[in-house]
Amino acid sequence: MALYTKEEARRIMEKALSFSTADACIINISGSESGNIRYARNTVSTAGHRSNQNMSVRSNFGKQSGTATIDEFDDAAIERTVKRSEELAKLSPENPEFMEPLGPQTYDEPITYNESTAKITPEYRTDVASSSINPASKQDVTAAGFFNDSNGFSAMLNSKGLFTYNKSTNASFTVTMRTNDGTGSGWVTRDFNDVSKFSAEEASNIAIKKAIMSREAKAIEPGKYTVILEPAASIGLLQNMFGSFNARTADEGRSFMSKEGGGTKLGEKIVDERVNIWSDPLHPEIPGATWNGQGQPLKKTNWIENGIVKNLAYGRYWAKKKGVDPVPFPSNAIMAGGDASLEDLIKSTKKGILVTRLWYIRGVDPQTLLYTGLTRDGTFYIENGKIKHPVKNFRFNESPIIMLNNLETLGKQVRINGNLIPYMKIREFTFTSLSDAV
Repeated sequence: MALYTKEEARRIMEKALSFSTADACIINISGSESGNIRYARNTVSTAGHRSNQNMSVRSNFGKQSGTATIDEFDDAAIERTVKRSEELAKLSPENPEFMEPLGPQTYDEPITYNESTAKITPEYRTDVASSSINPASKQDVTAAGFFNDSNGFSAMLNSKGLFTYNKSTNASFTVTMRTNDGTGSGWVTRDFNDVSKFSAEEASNIAIKKAIMSREAKAIEPGKYTVILEPAASIGLLQNMFGSFNARTADEGRSFMSKEGGGTKLGEKIVDERVNIWSDPLHPEIPGATWNGQGQPLKKTNWIENGIVKNLAYGRYWAKKKGVDPVPFPSNAIMAGGDASLEDLIKSTKKGILVTRLWYIRGVDPQTLLYTGLTRDGTFYIENGKIKHPVKNFRFNESPIIMLNNLETLGKQVRINGNLIPYMKIREFTFTSLSDAV
């Protein structure tokens, strides 16, 4: 049995803690039940179920720490694991950045668990696959997709009196549709805590439509174009930008958030004033954990407000060194959007390019957050408010900072990879070359 209630998890961790002789000890326990189905060439290829549980014990003597893990929870095995963590701690060098475990904390009650997702059956997964394969096969399109659902918990207990517990559910789906002549490709991803919000048929039909529309793409010259970025296109660039909100790398002059001559860009305007980005573990559309791996509470936090940097993430060690309060990294990201639909953005565009997805994104310059990558799975030329024809894929060189300073219109938000990101119309997006890949 991989899933434990709060009381069961606490009882096991207290047993582990009773074997500890270290100066301090942190126990983490987690477990999950997950199921999946995979299909390719319009045929189910694999399906499975996974049950997993794990306990991690970290012991410290002064600034020496050691960690041991286990996946069986009888008393003898637990005691061996605790003693092994202590043996490793005594063999380890001192960590000059060691931080004592936190004491008791106050956490918000998480909303990450949904009963309908926890009760997904193999028959439901089969329906997901058939809802994708059947419409594809009727339209001379081949489907390849993966659906995964999970139901799990995590808990922490330490010798300073901290205890916390969270249970969560998640369902994720991706599908690629290829036309049988090999010239068109469409792609969609979906993820939800609450599977009742998911429709495999709706998602698959979008990918099928993109695949059919993208057949026999035409080559156009690379250059700077007005683009409409679907959330799946912008999320890769934005997540790389979110990663730069690290106070330590900024203070040490190693990131975009570093100022020339020293200091950080905290409090400075870095993007268009319409850009607002925050995190909130209690947002009903993208709920997340209300505590992190160190046991710190996670709260709603503003990161960019009206284009101005409002917060940088401070780890506990760096916060102590700088004499400020810690600011944990978030569990999700929310970017404010507008009322415009994708169709509205297309209608308002005289000339531009619609981008479904960016992939193979790689860093070029961390100081300017310049990245390169490729478009994929449906790139289209827009003229006079209508999609005129598909275009060959491009390589791009672009920075999310430049992108958000060239913002024309914000559209509606969409959940993507546990975040809420809007459709965006951006001017002067830089495409540097063509790609023959579909």
